[in-house]
Amino acid sequence: MRIIGHLDMDAFFASVEERDNPRFTERPLVVGSDPKGGKGRGVVSTANYKAREYGIHSAMPISRAWQLSENAKADGNPAVVFCETDGKKYGEVSCRVMMIVKRFVDSVEQASVDEAYFDLSFTGSYENAQYIAQQIKLAVLQEERLTATVGIGPNRLVAKIATEMKKPNGLSVIMEEDAEHALESLPIRVIPGIGPKTESLFARKGIRLVRDAKNLSLEDICALCGVWGERLYMYMRGKDDAPVGEKENIKSLGEQETFEIDMHDCAFILMRLQLLARAVFERFSFSGFSGFKRIVLTVRFGDFTTVTRSHTLEYVASSVDILIFESIKMIAPFFDARENPMRKSLRLVGIRIEKLSL
Repeated sequence: MRIIGHLDMDAFFASVEERDNPRFTERPLVVGSDPKGGKGRGVVSTANYKAREYGIHSAMPISRAWQLSENAKADGNPAVVFCETDGKKYGEVSCRVMMIVKRFVDSVEQASVDEAYFDLSFTGSYENAQYIAQQIKLAVLQEERLTATVGIGPNRLVAKIATEMKKPNGLSVIMEEDAEHALESLPIRVIPGIGPKTESLFARKGIRLVRDAKNLSLEDICALCGVWGERLYMYMRGKDDAPVGEKENIKSLGEQETFEIDMHDCAFILMRLQLLARAVFERFSFSGFSGFKRIVLTVRFGDFTTVTRSHTLEYVASSVDILIFESIKMIAPFFDARENPMRKSLRLVGIRIEKLSL
């Protein structure tokens, strides 16, 4: 029996700031760039749940978040507190959270700075898997004073969807025999790989829910979505055979993030890239390796075109500052005509280090 867990920290950056700053307690909070009285040009990184009640969400222009805060204040509600990001702190907390998960489960795959997949098949039952998940949540709460939501399912896809059903601070289980039915009533957007553009393609055919899309044949979906069609066809039926966990013989360490919406905001992308680099370095620091020589950047555009670039250093590096500096140099051409002449928005960025030395 295959049982997979997915952990997602609740409003991670905002929750860390609330924990560390009592003045933020019970206040709507946005972590991101300075709104500059509505003239700021950055975006929202994370909004806590009180700020989300105002309609503020991740990747929203910070100027729009400021305006929504002003609207809420005019209606007699508390104004939003805006806080700039602290990537180093979030990376350190992330590393400690992942180490907690690894105390309970051997096979863990960190998906981003605030989420991870882990294989619970060893528990032998969904009941036992749920108990382990509860212990993980409790340990994170006691040791880091933060809440997390965990989803459990027969594969990565279903586990992640289960997580989204119970946020925040929830625990949700979808068993294998219920997986396909559980997906049917959900919006088509919950399926990984379906972004705003693909969603609009389905909408033109009157398809908004997963059950509607299941009426299409495999050939129809492939014609609509191209090379991703076959995978999407299986996802819509709750099927996902992707493995979980790092390989036994580690040859590289990496992190990647898929944005909630396609992005072209340089400041936001660079901030997230630095967080990914710090998360990679934290894993490197605990891995037993002493250095790395190659850095690999992955960029996926909104049209799913994926580009990989690598740079081999002339020396063995062991510094997070070097990793961040080189990563920024590598992604810079994607903001102009050198690598992105059509000015396409980015859907995903990833950083990986290779040629590891002991």
